[in-house]
Amino acid sequence: MSLKQWETNGWLRPHKTSRKEIENLVSIARRDISDSAAGGISSDWRFGIAYNAVLKLCTVLLYSEGYRPSQNLAHYRTLQALPLILGDERKTDAVYLDTCRAKRNTVEYDYVGGATEADADELIEFARGLEVDVLAWLDSKHPELKP
Repeated sequence: MSLKQWETNGWLRPHKTSRKEIENLVSIARRDISDSAAGGISSDWRFGIAYNAVLKLCTVLLYSEGYRPSQNLAHYRTLQALPLILGDERKTDAVYLDTCRAKRNTVEYDYVGGATEADADELIEFARGLEVDVLAWLDSKHPELKP
């Protein structure tokens, strides 16, 4: 599938972004990566903060391509667009991020203790790597938007 097909299906809608909007999203992701690595907070909360960083970085990708998700399943669509934008080799990352999305929902809405320290650490490292990849992609595909 392609982003255009997703739009046709009603899963995405057009979005015109700006350098400032992308800069703000990257700044939020950087803050959240830093905050999630800090001590003194629960592994659930560290995981949730790292999840937000990843979600913002995937939002950068989607917005830069001229789309935003429809309201229904917005987080899911944003994360699942990753391989459509960065390439099929990122399909396993999209599967991992969907697992993280479900876990984040559990620790946010259902009960305490659903994310371990190892879960949080793994997602923080993933977010750090994704930040590098997103910025390199921006530099290559949309240099006019790179903060």
